[in-house]
Amino acid sequence: MSTPAPKVVVFLHSGDYDRVHQGLSIAAAAVASGRKVEVYLFWWALERFLEGRLDDPDFDPPREDVADRFETRRIPTLRQLLEHVRESGLGTVQGCTGSLGALGAEHLADKGPIDGWVGWSAILQRTGRVVDRFYL
Repeated sequence: MSTPAPKVVVFLHSGDYDRVHQGLSIAAAAVASGRKVEVYLFWWALERFLEGRLDDPDFDPPREDVADRFETRRIPTLRQLLEHVRESGLGTVQGCTGSLGALGAEHLADKGPIDGWVGWSAILQRTGRVVDRFYL
């Protein structure tokens, strides 16, 4: 009898496209290998998800050369990575209630691909013994 692989936790704070892409790529790789993943969204990453800005690479400062490469090389968008994670049945996306309030975005809480809302007490409880944590 084998023990299940430990879960992976990704904390996304920055809303920068490259950082969110990296975090969702980590999550996608983890679920592809059969590991459970929890993605936690804070501040600017949460804002990006609530606003639905998951399709076009919008680098700041603008990098048309990199954005063009994304398209020509068929690099998955944030939305495609997220769909892979969620459709696997192994990944969830949780939004931080404190960040939601700080952004004044409570009216958007039911929009966007967020599976649940949690505060720091729950986050600490859920991630207390997790070794594979990524902060972006």
